Amino acid sequence: MYSWNPATTIPSVRVWDETFTGLHGASRISVSDPSAPWAARLEWQQSRTYGLALCTGSGQEVDRQTRHIKADPRGACELLVPLTGSAWMAQGPSSTEIRPGQLALCDADQPYTFAHETGFRSIALIVPQQDITRRSPAAGHEPQLLSGTGGLGRVIRQLVVTLQEEREALSETAFDLACDQLLDLVCLAAEGATAAPHMHRDTVEADIRRYIRRHATDNELDVTSIARALGWSPRYIQQVLQEANTTSRELIRQERLRLARARLAGKTWAPSSIAQVAHSCGFRSHAAFATAFRQEFGMTPSDCRSGA
Repeated sequence: MYSWNPATTIPSVRVWDETFTGLHGASRISVSDPSAPWAARLEWQQSRTYGLALCTGSGQEVDRQTRHIKADPRGACELLVPLTGSAWMAQGPSSTEIRPGQLALCDADQPYTFAHETGFRSIALIVPQQDITRRSPAAGHEPQLLSGTGGLGRVIRQLVVTLQEEREALSETAFDLACDQLLDLVCLAAEGATAAPHMHRDTVEADIRRYIRRHATDNELDVTSIARALGWSPRYIQQVLQEANTTSRELIRQERLRLARARLAGKTWAPSSIAQVAHSCGFRSHAAFATAFRQEFGMTPSDCRSGA
């Protein structure tokens, strides 16, 4: 289901509690000054896969603990992008202050406490935990604070802000495609904070993913051709991907499905049948393509094309 909600003033703490926990998961919310006038605004967008929420609220503390997670598991990570004000977050052994110019990535199914004063304004990108894990096992399991003032972090921050600003103009397919690419960049930035011994294999994994993306339509694309092109043995390629909890076959399948979704949503391939699009992306069986597409995106190829 694809839905978006315009900027809405939340009239009370009770309504805020219901709305906020509906987006971020069950938690205990307490306000810093119960006697102060309540002022909060919220706007959000949700597809079957991703969520995006812009929050401006009065001072509050959000406490999500083990009992909340057991009652309402989310299987999601959140990328918090502060715009104004500052917040404080504690998760596991880590605790930190979060200010504009920083990006905070955390697992919504690990206990945390999050607090901010009145005037804090932020955007949260909500993504499936499994989509982060299959891109980078090192990202998403521990809270990470990334710089958004320069380099890749600044690109991510600007993309999140632009995505929120343009969200009403995007179909579900376009929104998911934008989030897919954004998530690639988030994982790449998060890998920059991993331990040095993993860096070589991280580089090889990035090369593999890049090669598959560029050659997804090649009918003969497999682990052997990838290894030959990159100068590694097939066994080493398999080992690197095994550490990343994936395989070359799975990466090829995912990349071909992404490409097919983009073609179904675009105008260039509109005159082509769905079977022709599937074949152009390396799928030999229309039925197998339709089944894989539904499993990956939660919709049929026909739904994707009509929604675009």
